Amino acid sequence: MRRLFFGLDIPAEIKSRLLKVRAEVAGARWQSDEQLHLTLLFLGNLEEERVLAVREAARCVPLIAFELNIAGLGCFGGPRAPRNLWAGVQSQASIALLHSSIKRQMDQLGIATEDRVFHPHITLCRFKRPTGSVESLLEGGKEMDFGSFQVNQFVLFESEKDSGGSVYNRIECFPP
Repeated sequence: MRRLFFGLDIPAEIKSRLLKVRAEVAGARWQSDEQLHLTLLFLGNLEEERVLAVREAARCVPLIAFELNIAGLGCFGGPRAPRNLWAGVQSQASIALLHSSIKRQMDQLGIATEDRVFHPHITLCRFKRPTGSVESLLEGGKEMDFGSFQVNQFVLFESEKDSGGSVYNRIECFPP
C-alpha cells in the first residue's frame, strides 16, 4: 500500500519566507523545507495496481495556469490550542477548480476521498499536546505576504513516515 496525495510544490524563495515564521511555541513541530507543500487532494493508502490508474486519470485533468499568492497566517483549532498553523492562499477560485477537477477524476475511478470543504493552505507547524498559543503569531501574520508563483503543474506525492516526520516523494508531475 502506498499513501498518496496530489499537491503543489512551493518555490524555494517562498519556502524561505515561510520558514522565517518559526517561533518558540509549546508543542510545535515545525515543517522542514522539504515538507512544505500545498495538498490538493489526499487519496490515502492505495494498492500498487491502483496507482497506475490514478496516474493515467491525472493526465486527463485540465490545467489552465494561474497565479497563486501565499499570504496571511491561520490555524486549525483555536489560537490558544491549535492543531496546526498554516499560511493561506489567494486565487481561491483557480485552486478550487483544480482541486475539483482532480477529485472528479478520482471519483470516476471509485477512489474515496475526503468530503470536507477544501481549504487550501500550506501547513507550517503541527502541534502535540499540550500546545502553546499562536495568538501573537496570527496577529503579526495577518498581513504577511510570502509571494506569488505560477501554477502550471501539480504533483502526485507519496507520503512515508520517518522519525523526523513525513517524507514526501514525487511520483509524477502533471502535465509533465
